[in-house]
Amino acid sequence: MDTEGKTMQDVFGEVISRYTRAQAIEDGVLIDVTATAKEIGIKYPAALTTAVYDEYVVVPKALKGMQDEAGRLFDILWMYAWAVRIGEISGDQGLFSVSFLMYEPKSISEQTRTRQETITLKAVCGPNDDGSPCITLMKPDKD
Repeated sequence: MDTEGKTMQDVFGEVISRYTRAQAIEDGVLIDVTATAKEIGIKYPAALTTAVYDEYVVVPKALKGMQDEAGRLFDILWMYAWAVRIGEISGDQGLFSVSFLMYEPKSISEQTRTRQETITLKAVCGPNDDGSPCITLMKPDKD
């Protein structure tokens, strides 16, 4: 089939359905963290998946008073920015590591213990709804 000079719509037909980044943020599938990212020097809009936010940014009950969400979010974004700066991430996606204080729940009669855990996250730089670049941080096994 000769596609030269044809538009995407000519080749594939009309779009049946689409789910925009703005809709994903509105629905809570993505958490917009652009304001904090800009404070760190990240130029593009940034978002975390809900899975990353809920597991690593939200402070576990056992650590409340020792840590806060703003600090945990800052750690993720700072380590992403650092990985880009040192060339660990180049191109449109890559992996980076972040360490968190986590807790090990024990039986009701025992004290909760904390431990340091290093996790790996994936960063993807892709098109925003208007085609401009944006960054999404997610678990490494997700797309």
